[in-house]
Amino acid sequence: MDLLKELTEAYGTSGFEGAIRKIMHREIEKTGAKILTDHMGSIVGEKSGTANDVKIMLAGHMDEVGFMVKEITKDGYLYFAPLGGWWDQVLLAQRVKVITDKKEFTGVIGSKPPHILTPEERSKVYPMKEMFIDIGAKSRDMVREWGIQVGDPVLPICPFEILPDNDTILAKAMDNRAGCYLALETLKGLQGVEHPNTVYAGATVQEEVGLRGAATLPHVMDPDIAIALDMGVSKDDPSHKGEKTVALGKGALITFLDSSMIPNTRFRNFIIETAEKNNIPYQIDLMLGGGTDAGKFHVHKSGIPSIVLGVPTRYMHSHVSMASKQDLENTVKLLIAIVQGLDKKTVQSFSQY
Repeated sequence: MDLLKELTEAYGTSGFEGAIRKIMHREIEKTGAKILTDHMGSIVGEKSGTANDVKIMLAGHMDEVGFMVKEITKDGYLYFAPLGGWWDQVLLAQRVKVITDKKEFTGVIGSKPPHILTPEERSKVYPMKEMFIDIGAKSRDMVREWGIQVGDPVLPICPFEILPDNDTILAKAMDNRAGCYLALETLKGLQGVEHPNTVYAGATVQEEVGLRGAATLPHVMDPDIAIALDMGVSKDDPSHKGEKTVALGKGALITFLDSSMIPNTRFRNFIIETAEKNNIPYQIDLMLGGGTDAGKFHVHKSGIPSIVLGVPTRYMHSHVSMASKQDLENTVKLLIAIVQGLDKKTVQSFSQY
């Protein structure tokens, strides 16, 4: 879990993925894979098997939801804009890091104490546009002397921890550092494993603001098939009121539908058969309220069979998230089995209509 800890605790929102890219580059290099990048900053490692039947792309995304400084007040407070989808209600009183070229600054998203709230304010959902970050500065000049400026990224703070069940991981940015982790662990797991394909495993940039790296990365290798490695919403906490269709610890998550894609059904069925053949636990998700990089992958050029694989996550797009270690392990097993089971004939059959 040291690698996942490093990935989740590093700071990298959309457009500012540099720290994550360095980790990805280092870990891909360790496998001996050839490193490929696009001009947006996405990165993959190319690793060939015993033949070159199929080009398989396995990609998470490096960016996490965050913010950008949009205004510095005369009293030294920072107003901010969201990078990615946030629910305003999860923000107040949370600690954040303001990242500059030379230094990191800790701040807090300001909130009124309950002692001075009016009855109307107590029942009001406070809008993000009225929130501010307090970094302890006394003036705009002080903020500028510290090197903070409009356009700097702001990230949530949450240390990595494995909870007492020795399975539940608590960390920020599981969406989608877990996807980065899956790509790296699959690339490592394929070493010494026989398969007839060429695998491109890594991660894109700027997924949270419009699947932007997903539009450019496929042009680097023109894959025959693609798997987006991303998270799904776990439905096993009390807020889902008995809807327990997806849960932590119950296996890899296969997405059958989201707002950006309906996966290739033959590819989908192949993955289900592969999981069952190898006794790998899996779950099925339909996520109508969000999309993934596969939304861009599957319409690359004339179209490529694509799907989303990952793990369930609680409390996505907030300062903290939870996932299951055994779900991650089972997803890596499934990805390796998929790579071993694919060949040219099988992939061609997915697109014979």
